[in-house]
Amino acid sequence: MVKEEKYRIMGIDPGTNYMGYGVLEVEGRTVRSVVLGEIDLHKLSDPYAKLRYIFERVGALVEQYAPREVALESPFFGENVQSMLKLGRAQGVAMAAALSRDKQVFEYAPMRIKQSITGRGSASKEQVAAIVCRTLAVEEPPKRLDATDGMAVALCHYYMISSPIHQALSNERAKGLGGGKRAASKSGSKSWEKFLSEHPEREIK
Repeated sequence: MVKEEKYRIMGIDPGTNYMGYGVLEVEGRTVRSVVLGEIDLHKLSDPYAKLRYIFERVGALVEQYAPREVALESPFFGENVQSMLKLGRAQGVAMAAALSRDKQVFEYAPMRIKQSITGRGSASKEQVAAIVCRTLAVEEPPKRLDATDGMAVALCHYYMISSPIHQALSNERAKGLGGGKRAASKSGSKSWEKFLSEHPEREIK
């Protein structure tokens, strides 16, 4: 019997006050939570000190938990340009920390992550947290939702790379705002409907 490969995925929910993260361990069809946590940045007033701390902490976490791949939530578009800029910098620095450790990096849009976890792109953070904890049998949910948001990114990436849909679309890396150039296409919509029909437990009704 061939032994199933064991590997880890790290998910990161970028933020400028709290940056959530989660690490999944995958062995065959079995997934388990390794760690959920957040990087506390709210006491650092210097924006450049924050960026340096993000780089150091993400790098240390990558070295500690040795994920094969790192997935991040891509910045959302909002009316506050300054907030978007700060969030984008935080994401970029976290990405650079993973890349500097020779890790593959992937991005997923916030709506795509919520959709993959709950079946609805408009789901609340509380709904995402509840399903993440139930899926991974997390008995003591973290105090902050940033941590479950980070784990949701890791789960989203796992679902994407392990689904028949992903394999049918080849191993095109999930980048940009939706996880690949087909993310907003009609075929992508049909693929999502097929995915939900195969995994009805992931849809919130």
